[in-house]
Amino acid sequence: MNFTRSDLEQADQHPYIAAVDLGSNSFHLVVARIIDGDIQLLHREKQKVQLAQGLNEHFVLSEEAIERGLKALSQFADTLAPFKPESVRVIATFTLRRAKNAATFIRRAKSIFPFPIEIISGQEEARIIYQGVAHFEHFNDKRLVIDIGGGSTEFVIGCGQEPLSLSSRNIGCVSYGMDYFSQGRISEKRFNRAILHAEQELEHIANNFKNIGWQQVLGTSGTVKAVRDIIVALGFSSDSIELCHLETLKSYLLQYNNCSELIIPGLNEDRKLLICSGLAILIAAFKQLQIQQLHYIDAALREGILYEMSDRLQHVDIRQQSVASMQRRYDIDIAQANRVSRTALTLFNQVNTHWQLQQEHANALEWAANLFEVGLHINSSSVQKHSAYILQNANLPGFNQEQQLLVATLVRFHRRKIRAEEIPNFSLFQLPQVVNLIVLLRLAILLNQKRRDDFLPEISISASEQQLQLHIEPDWLQQQSLLAAYLQSEQKQLRKVAFHLECPNLPLPHQE
Repeated sequence: MNFTRSDLEQADQHPYIAAVDLGSNSFHLVVARIIDGDIQLLHREKQKVQLAQGLNEHFVLSEEAIERGLKALSQFADTLAPFKPESVRVIATFTLRRAKNAATFIRRAKSIFPFPIEIISGQEEARIIYQGVAHFEHFNDKRLVIDIGGGSTEFVIGCGQEPLSLSSRNIGCVSYGMDYFSQGRISEKRFNRAILHAEQELEHIANNFKNIGWQQVLGTSGTVKAVRDIIVALGFSSDSIELCHLETLKSYLLQYNNCSELIIPGLNEDRKLLICSGLAILIAAFKQLQIQQLHYIDAALREGILYEMSDRLQHVDIRQQSVASMQRRYDIDIAQANRVSRTALTLFNQVNTHWQLQQEHANALEWAANLFEVGLHINSSSVQKHSAYILQNANLPGFNQEQQLLVATLVRFHRRKIRAEEIPNFSLFQLPQVVNLIVLLRLAILLNQKRRDDFLPEISISASEQQLQLHIEPDWLQQQSLLAAYLQSEQKQLRKVAFHLECPNLPLPHQE
């Protein structure tokens, strides 16, 4: 299906959105329209990339795998050419999550694919998968959702639209195929070793999941669909999957010596080399979690992405809920967080055009302002380090890895020294912009150090490259000797990272 810029410009009432899933086995593109809060799927594309096959034992992605991925993205770019960046969300999962040279792939992708690539954690992947399922098919009671991917398998128990327990295990049909069924070889011993290893991986979550319990089990994505299609085609079942069906299918597959020889009703050519490893993982899940029956559902990560994009367009952002949850959990001084947040955004709005900052930068600044004191829960000494550690390692639903790292980085340097060498390398954010956000957060916190709503007068700032001029009413500032001293100290700290803070109205005794 071809999309034109004219189509999209005339779609104000029912906007077009697109989701791209950079999986370990295949890359997927889905285009949809939002109609009355619901999603109408219009177009799908799939490119078999087998990215996980290019990940070596040192977690370095091969040049051949990178080229396959870039070729697929160039084809997606053609379809997405009329789309605005905010209408497309691109999610990368296990392989790029693990690859040490993922930044290389993303950097090279920028030249052919003009949409930002977000690498998400396994927990976040599981949460989005569940959202796709929950929006696709309503169910009031608790259910278990299993998604077997190329490099990892996600397990979620949820009730209604709320996930209750999330887990991502590093067992996938591509990686298992390479480890246990190399070159497509099939044997009883290979099956048993693969099943045992998968059971060991699932042992860590089995008790917790069984204690929560469920009334329904659903499987999503290609592996479960392939298994379901085969057992239905062979007459083992009319629709649902049970352990006896899986064991029967295993015995059927053992009649062959190699996956390349498989000629089975319901099995597509591109699934031949993955069916044994996927089946082994599914058998292990049934055994460890004591699953009685599983049904396939045609919704997963991509649908979850689309529904979350729809929610954001309607100003419902799961990330805001995650921030509020963290504030409650760590008993943050909400009044102070609100003061710092208001000041930070007021400063941001005066310099964002000159510094080329976007809404995503404003979001990160606001979240950091709301969470910079989470580390007080540990100790007030080195609070910036404690807060950053918590934010970098917490489960924050809705955040991709770089968004979470950016918030943690802003908080890490909200006071004391800024160590430029410790600022991470980002793919989605530029270093000068990160430094600028750090400066804005530091000023907002410094200006609100008295924790009073009636303290600050009107403040304005003007910006140039690596420079900020702070304008405060001189008579008021003359009375704030402590604040003047703090501002003078801040000037010294920022000069160490080649940033110049000017404050023309600082009282003369404090000027250098």
